[in-house]
Amino acid sequence: MRSVSSGRTKIHPIAELAHIVEKLKAGGKTVVHCHGVYDLMHPGHIKHLEAARGQGDVLIVTITPDRFVNKGPGRPVFNEHLRAESIAALACVDYVAVNSWPTALETINLLKPGVYIKGSDYAAPEKDITGGILHEREAVEGYGGRLHFTDEITFSSTELLNKFFSVFPAETKEFLEKFKASHTADSIIDAMKKMSSMKVLLVGDTIIDEYHYCRGLGKASKENMICTKFISEERFAGGVLACANHAAGFVKEVRMVTCLGAEDDKREYVLDHLKPNVDPKLFTRSDACTVTKRRFVDPAFLDKLFEVQFFNDHPLPAEVSSQVCGFLEGAAADYDMVLVSDFGHGFIDDKIIEVLCRKARFLAVNTQTNSANNGYNLITKYPKADYICIDEPEMRYAARDKYGDIRAVTERIAKAMHCAKVAVTRGHMGALVYDKTFGFNEIPIFSDKVVDRVGAGDAFLSVTAPMVAAGIPMDVVGLMGNLVGAFKVSIVCNRSSIEPVPLYKSVVTILK
Repeated sequence: MRSVSSGRTKIHPIAELAHIVEKLKAGGKTVVHCHGVYDLMHPGHIKHLEAARGQGDVLIVTITPDRFVNKGPGRPVFNEHLRAESIAALACVDYVAVNSWPTALETINLLKPGVYIKGSDYAAPEKDITGGILHEREAVEGYGGRLHFTDEITFSSTELLNKFFSVFPAETKEFLEKFKASHTADSIIDAMKKMSSMKVLLVGDTIIDEYHYCRGLGKASKENMICTKFISEERFAGGVLACANHAAGFVKEVRMVTCLGAEDDKREYVLDHLKPNVDPKLFTRSDACTVTKRRFVDPAFLDKLFEVQFFNDHPLPAEVSSQVCGFLEGAAADYDMVLVSDFGHGFIDDKIIEVLCRKARFLAVNTQTNSANNGYNLITKYPKADYICIDEPEMRYAARDKYGDIRAVTERIAKAMHCAKVAVTRGHMGALVYDKTFGFNEIPIFSDKVVDRVGAGDAFLSVTAPMVAAGIPMDVVGLMGNLVGAFKVSIVCNRSSIEPVPLYKSVVTILK
């Protein structure tokens, strides 16, 4: 009888495993390689691995590390160490390693196994939403290896985990069961892929987010203040820059219109931190710096201690406003939609709003009420919009209604703005979406942990706006928006953008 400790001896660092494989191949052994998440060991996995072992002399299994598992909120259920030990406990497995990369591709090129094994569900490449199987085949066959598909009994780890290990509360599970009655993951993904041909004109405030990480030292001995020790700093492309990068993952082209400050324009930084399919149109105002928000942050738990903002929120100089309006007059109608991310920092004035409302074929708008604009930046300054996306406090500011039913408040603002579709983000209460024809849908949250809330609303807006413009139903818009939010709150500030493949995999996961 094998002991658990003997199973653990099969587990090696990936670099060490590479040397072991070299020796095995030099000794004439046929090395077989399987890769996966293996979040819940089940009979399908066992039969798959036993069949794989029959294809050669030595079976190596690599697993996706926790940080790269992109199956949605709460996954993986079991951490990489437990998953590795479960695999190693199988008699048919000879060696196990936790991968160092998001996919198997780098590992295949490192180990160069004689046979690379996948399950039969990957035999049809068109069903693989990641497209990874095509790259894996190319890599394996490139060095003379062989790709083999097992045809064994299959189970879905995700279905089992959703049923018996769900991280969601009862009301969320109930919502998903009802949602699955009218929508499938495939239909949602297919609808979203149609957005890939869209051209988006994005208008908004550039914001540079700075995180200065520092550790508290305590109260100063002679002053009534707290002292901190500087650790490191990090800079992020925020505001309209973050919106552009989020949207660019889902649409063909983003034309980004924004304004930098001549005093410190950060032009080079801006250009270096946009995706290739984002085409910036940069204006400059001579009386300001580029908006910068410097946050002092405790690195242990990302607690924000203090913030300093650099901006000039006075109205845009007349000559710059005229230049922006002239550009929008000629360009706005050429795009499938115009997306406005209005932070109220002095860029978007009344003249620009008038042009946007008049020229846009489809207008989606977010206005943010924050400490820098003191509640003056209300959604109602846009007399017309096809889709508005704001949080609940911003909706209540606009309606001057602190305690009224949020549905009634939302409908009142929608009617006043002649807006047919609205999304209201509500933090831990999820999202409320409104369609003039079909009414309201309440969507629960899907986030199981919060790392950083900064930029979550921008991400929700940037992905859902093209969805609405593409005619995707609002209940689907709300679900996808909350999934986007779940991904975004797990990311520090705007360190990375929302990407389609992880989002689509998350849809597949929660709807199984």
